[in-house]
Amino acid sequence: MNRDLFEQARAVRDRAHAPYSKFHVGAAILSEAGAVHVGANVENASFPEGCCAETSAISAMVAASQVGPGRRIAEVTVVADRIEGRLTTPCGGCRQRLAEFSGPATPVHVIDPSGEGKTWRMDELLPAAFAMDETT
Repeated sequence: MNRDLFEQARAVRDRAHAPYSKFHVGAAILSEAGAVHVGANVENASFPEGCCAETSAISAMVAASQVGPGRRIAEVTVVADRIEGRLTTPCGGCRQRLAEFSGPATPVHVIDPSGEGKTWRMDELLPAAFAMDETT
């Protein structure tokens, strides 16, 4: 686990806007260019029209970068509470979004706030992801 990504994801998790679910999630993305982009979940009353933390982090990366290594994910950390003892992995939509900006071997660290968790490769979280090309 990348300790810096964990700390940044855990910190941004505290700033999530989750008045309905009370379920705070933070995500930190390390781009292939070496920049870190963070995001937190943002809910609203028109459920499910909010934004997941992973989507927010991807949006920050896209807004900050031109096409190329700055828009390619090298590593991801997601921090959220466990549900019934299980780690909270990215939802299906976020898995697809992450897959479009990363590669099959990209590590996705899913960590609880205490620092315990597991790492999956992107292709383990989303086998047979939809794909266009590598120039996203």
